[in-house]
Amino acid sequence: MLIKTLTVGQIETNCYVVTDEDTLRCAIIDPGDESNTILNYLEENHLQARYILLTHGHFDHVLAVAAIREETGATVCMSPRDVGKGDYAFLPPEGSVMVREGDRLNVGKLVFQVMETPGHTPGGVCYLCEDAIFSGDTLFAGSCGRTDLPGGDMPALLRSLKRLSELPGDYEVYPGHMGPTTLDRERRGNYYMNYALQTV
Repeated sequence: MLIKTLTVGQIETNCYVVTDEDTLRCAIIDPGDESNTILNYLEENHLQARYILLTHGHFDHVLAVAAIREETGATVCMSPRDVGKGDYAFLPPEGSVMVREGDRLNVGKLVFQVMETPGHTPGGVCYLCEDAIFSGDTLFAGSCGRTDLPGGDMPALLRSLKRLSELPGDYEVYPGHMGPTTLDRERRGNYYMNYALQTV
């Protein structure tokens, strides 16, 4: 599994291109802006985009969806709970797949499993693949997503952080903003995750 981080847009959103190196098929996670940057990376590396996986519907995670889908034909996947909700009101293109807890998406030999993690938005999800978690704006290094925007729900986010903390083993965590971390590191030092463990 090859993970390429492309930081795009005014809010510096992490877009991840996750590739099965045997087949060169890939998933694009949260194409937040700068479609040309993302498409150029695909072209330069001869990659075939199978899915566009959205962790949630906020504008800074979806601005390049339409252009990339039109160019690649990749299937857009997101939670139905974030379709047309709140101030962001993102409407995925026709033919998109609505994902739910436990769904599995195959990209070559890679398998992405959906974990529902509401709180930052009603339809927030994480995607687990091998030893990686793509956490969107649910979990950051040393922090978590804000809940003061429309649809935000701190008790729900704390429940999601507890669920993540209870996953067996360690994972590399690739968040929607800022640098990567590990689940063990967050279990030890993330105030919000520790608070969730004590109170939820």
